[in-house]
Amino acid sequence: MELKRVVVTGLGALTPIGNTVSEYWDGLINGVSGAAPITHFDAEKFKTRFACEVKNFDPTQFMDRKDARKLDPFVHYALASTEEAVKDSGLVFEHLNTNRIGVIWGSGIGGLKTFLDEVSSFARGDGTPRYNPFFIPKMILDICPGHISMKYGLHGLNFSTVSACASSTHALIDSLNYIRTGYADVIISGGSEAIINEAGIGGFNAMHALSTRNDDPATASRPFDNDRDGFVAGEGSGTIILESLEHAKARGAKIYAELVGGGMSADAHHITASHPEGLGARLAMTNAINDAKITNEDIDYINVHGTSTPVGDISESKAILDHFGEHAYALNISSTKSMTGHLLGAAGAVESIASILAIRNGIVPPTINHFTDDPNLDSKLNFTFNVAQSRTVDYALSNTFGFGGHNASVIFKKFEE
Repeated sequence: MELKRVVVTGLGALTPIGNTVSEYWDGLINGVSGAAPITHFDAEKFKTRFACEVKNFDPTQFMDRKDARKLDPFVHYALASTEEAVKDSGLVFEHLNTNRIGVIWGSGIGGLKTFLDEVSSFARGDGTPRYNPFFIPKMILDICPGHISMKYGLHGLNFSTVSACASSTHALIDSLNYIRTGYADVIISGGSEAIINEAGIGGFNAMHALSTRNDDPATASRPFDNDRDGFVAGEGSGTIILESLEHAKARGAKIYAELVGGGMSADAHHITASHPEGLGARLAMTNAINDAKITNEDIDYINVHGTSTPVGDISESKAILDHFGEHAYALNISSTKSMTGHLLGAAGAVESIASILAIRNGIVPPTINHFTDDPNLDSKLNFTFNVAQSRTVDYALSNTFGFGGHNASVIFKKFEE
C-alpha cells in the first residue's frame, strides 16, 4: 500500500508566553520567560512558589459561562487553541465528509483541578457524598477530544493518548499513521494540560522534580546550564491540523510543513528518571528518521525535551551525540521549555508548533537562561543559547520523553510539491 503524504494546515496555541500562535512565536524568538509567581492558588507554604501560567485567559471568550463551569481548565485550553487552529486551516466542515475527520488528543494528567476540588470538598464534609454530577465527565482524559468532536460535528476516529510528557507527540504519531494509511482525511491533534494547582505543584515538589529558585522565577528554567535545579511547571494547549496532501490540495489549503516521520521507544529503566546513557531517546530518534526515510544529515534542528533537570539534559545530549555523531555539531539544538516551562502532556504539540514555525520562518528559537557551562556537556554542541539564530531549516525533529520511560520523536519537513 502506498502511504499518503501528511501535511500541517492549521495551528493553534495557548501558552504561558502567548495566547495565540503569533504571540507564542514572538515570545519564543525574543527569548521571553513565562515564569512568574503563582496566582492560581496561595503557594506561600510550597517549596516552589512560581510557574509558567497561562495569562489573561477567559474561557467565556470561547464558550458561554454555563458551559465553562462544566469543563475542567485543560478542556478550556484545548477548545481555545483548537478554535484558532480550525480558523487558521480554513476548514469548512459542512462542506466535508465529517465521517473521515477525527480527533486524537493527548494529556498527561487531565482534569486534576476538578479531581482536587471534588475530593477536597468531600473531605471537608461530614462523610455524606455530595459530588457534582459533572465530576467524572469533567475529569477524564478522553473528554477533550469528545468536546472537540461535539463542537464541530466530527464523526471520525476519536480518542486520547496518555504517556505522561510524551502524550501529545504520541497523538501526532497516531494521527500521522491513521491519515497516511487512509483511515482519515483530516485529524485535529494536539494536547493540553492544567496542573498548576495545589496537587500538581505539591506532587512534583514531593518528587524533587521542580526548580525551587523562588528568588528569580524568570531564570529558573535553565536547560543545559550547570546550575539547573529542576523543571518549571507550565500549562496550556497546542493544536495541529493534520491532513492528507491530496485532501489539502483539493480544497486549496495553506500548507505549513509536512509531517514525515515518528519514532517511539521505551527506556525500560526507571519510573521517572531517563536512562543515563539516553538509550531510549536515541532509539526514538533512530526510529523517527528511519520512518521518514531520511538520513541523519538531513536534520537541521532539534527541539529537545530539555526540561532543565540535572540528569535528563545530560542523557538527551548523550543520545544526540551517540545517534548523530559528527553531524551533531552541525545541528541547532534548543529547549523552548526555557521560556514556556514544561507543559507535560501538551509539550509535544506546543514544541512541534515551534519546530514547524522554525522551518517556515528560518529562525531557531533560543535556549534562554544560560549562564554557566556544564562541564558534563560537549561544548561543541550548539544549544542556541540565549539568542535566536537564523538558518535554513529543511527538517526539524522534536523530542518528548515521559515518566515511565515513554519516548517519542516526530520529524517535520519543509513542504515541497
